[in-house]
Amino acid sequence: MSTQQLILSLVLATMVFSVALELRLDDFKRVAQTPKAVICGLIPQFILLPVGTWLATLVLDLPSNIEAAMILVAACPGGSLSNVVTHLGRGNTALSVSVSAVASVIALFATPFNFSWMIATNPGTAAWLKTLALDPSGIWLSLLLLLAIPMALGLLASHRLPDLTARLRKPLGNFAVAALILFIVGGLIKERQLLTLGLLPLLLIVVLHNASGLLFGWITSTLMGVSVRDRRAVMIEGGMQNSGLALGIIALQFNSDLGMVTLASLWGIWHIVSGMTLAYFWRRQDARLAV
Repeated sequence: MSTQQLILSLVLATMVFSVALELRLDDFKRVAQTPKAVICGLIPQFILLPVGTWLATLVLDLPSNIEAAMILVAACPGGSLSNVVTHLGRGNTALSVSVSAVASVIALFATPFNFSWMIATNPGTAAWLKTLALDPSGIWLSLLLLLAIPMALGLLASHRLPDLTARLRKPLGNFAVAALILFIVGGLIKERQLLTLGLLPLLLIVVLHNASGLLFGWITSTLMGVSVRDRRAVMIEGGMQNSGLALGIIALQFNSDLGMVTLASLWGIWHIVSGMTLAYFWRRQDARLAV
């Protein structure tokens, strides 16, 4: 692991810890009592977005590597950032964490399965078919270090040290917001050589692709009749894919193909922008209703 990756991992773990400080074990008990909401959060990730993306690549006449990247991103589960954005948007954070945890386990099998059948049945990407070999230990380690451990420590601290955690909540919450902004700025700086007018069509694809994930989350949660807070969590889980995992697979399996790297990188930047925008909108909405 590089120094940059180590720093990023520590930042993400700290963000998850800050979210956990405001959770209680009763929150997770309520989620366990309503498994429908968890299933609702998994449907957009592993069924609707992958199938919708596959259909879109059949209709659109895009370069094969771009279509392959779209399919790969859609096949990846959500990342830990979705938990933070859900929390900032005053959604059901416990549900978001539960969906992320279950999705990470399912992804060990569903990600290679979905990617393989989608890319093989699209004539334009069939030549790109690879045997996608995910390292289960890598995903389990990521799940343990970035989600399970900081979440457990945060819950333990809020239970055992309520006075201390009360003082830490605000500064760590501010840190979470600042870190998300830095992710956006850092991503833009890192990919600045790609920020040309020629990139706009690809950015438009990413924006529409991400919007479809959010829309699928909204449709699923609306049809299944979950609460408003649950709906927010499901929407964020549907629209925030683990583009970091996609970039890792692209590096290992596709020799860091430039088109695939560009699309996955844009996804990594844009889904934070769209997620934060929704969180801001929901907070403003709550403030107006409170008045």
